[in-house]
Amino acid sequence: MNNHLIYPIETFDGANVKIYRTIGQDQNTRIDPFLMLDEFCSDKPDEYVGGFPSHPHRGFETFTYMIDGHLRHQDSMGNSGELSSGGLQWMTAGRGIIHSEMPLQENGLMRGFQLWVNLPAHEKMQKPKYRDIKKDEFIDLTEGSTQIKLIAGKYKGHTGPISGLTTELEYFDINISKENFKFHGKANKNYFIYPFEGDLVVDGELVPKRTGMKFTKTVSILSRKNKARFLLIGGKPIKESIVQYGPFVMNTKKEIIDAMSDYQKGYFKY
Repeated sequence: MNNHLIYPIETFDGANVKIYRTIGQDQNTRIDPFLMLDEFCSDKPDEYVGGFPSHPHRGFETFTYMIDGHLRHQDSMGNSGELSSGGLQWMTAGRGIIHSEMPLQENGLMRGFQLWVNLPAHEKMQKPKYRDIKKDEFIDLTEGSTQIKLIAGKYKGHTGPISGLTTELEYFDINISKENFKFHGKANKNYFIYPFEGDLVVDGELVPKRTGMKFTKTVSILSRKNKARFLLIGGKPIKESIVQYGPFVMNTKKEIIDAMSDYQKGYFKY
């Protein structure tokens, strides 16, 4: 069995936003094609009101999924959108974009995730794109007592609102209770599970809350206490070299230097 646990680190990003990071703590915790997974979760305003002021990206895609809360996206392409509970924002940074994600709430719980997905070399310099996806666009499925929200990819004849990516992204938000849930993955993909409500038992191994588990192919998933909620995410590995400098993810050091130069010259503004 190729399962591998990734324990979270608690840190801060943006303007003092509290996050829990599993994938992407360092190069040894990446899961090709996934570069990073952050969970932001706090009901303390001073741990999120600063938000994520304007900052650049190049070379990958971001998927910001809001469980609870309300924030606004603005970017250098002129896009502006509000992300509220249950919705998702999909941004392809491509050759370069500057964006901000700022809270539209001053109190209460803010909880969600940001996933970074790499782009293959031939797609890194594409034109940036942005899309708001509302919660009613997702596919809600039920298997016994298990509830499945299909966000990206295909599942048993259903297709989520995000599809057609080179990485063949699969993204599920799953609620599980007493019944065993068996997931049949594809042999050419890497997958991981991330429980954010309750603990899981995956193929007989305990996966605590906020711990990522890498797996391939088929897994059997149980809730440790008959109630849990988790992300299940998969994608086709790119198998290319990765050179990262903060918000820039390219294939060579020269491309990183070029990205920094282009940003300083104002080329990320359109």
